[in-house]
Amino acid sequence: MLSSSYELWYALKALGYLQEGSEPYWWKGTGSFEVIVGAILTQQSRWESVEKSLENLRQADLLELDRFVEADERQIVEAIKPSGFYNKKGVVLKALVKNIKKDFDNFEYFKEEVNREWLLKQNGIGFESADSILCYGCMRPVMVVDNYTVRLLGEFGYHFESYDALQEWMADGIFSQCDKIKSHYKEEVNCFTIASRFHGKVVEYVKSHTKAKSLSIEKLQEVLH
Repeated sequence: MLSSSYELWYALKALGYLQEGSEPYWWKGTGSFEVIVGAILTQQSRWESVEKSLENLRQADLLELDRFVEADERQIVEAIKPSGFYNKKGVVLKALVKNIKKDFDNFEYFKEEVNREWLLKQNGIGFESADSILCYGCMRPVMVVDNYTVRLLGEFGYHFESYDALQEWMADGIFSQCDKIKSHYKEEVNCFTIASRFHGKVVEYVKSHTKAKSLSIEKLQEVLH
């Protein structure tokens, strides 16, 4: 039986997640403007498709705040087509980046000063996107949860009434045990690193243990027992 998210973290760590070759904070480009764009593009899209869109934007030199603000919306839409829903996402991204420029002037100040409330007021940004931006874009100790988290915990019999309830359960177990978790790392880590990598561990485990839409938790149960 799984009694806390710390136990889940421990089991995933024991199984070798994050997998070898993963990014240090799991999300590629953590701490950069690229994360803001990726957090929107990944809505209802596979990450492989998002990467194609990001590469198109990179080739067009648009993965920088001021360049994105100045870009023509048609150019943005054309670049992000691989991600799907490109017209809607283009509008959302253009408005979001304009508001970042208007309210914070530059990306570094945005990283320091933005909060969840501001993000949730922006068109097209929900809880998961806001928390992804805070965690991976701003490098804050914020626990991101998603459908992978829901699926994994559902296999253990956990069901939550809301995103916030799920997030609170996942966050409580690891943030209350940050010092204990730090002892498992050879290098020095902080609570942001732990949260960012924990989310990545969950996603990687679910992806690698799902077959024909069936998710196996056998490996995790072996560690937990």
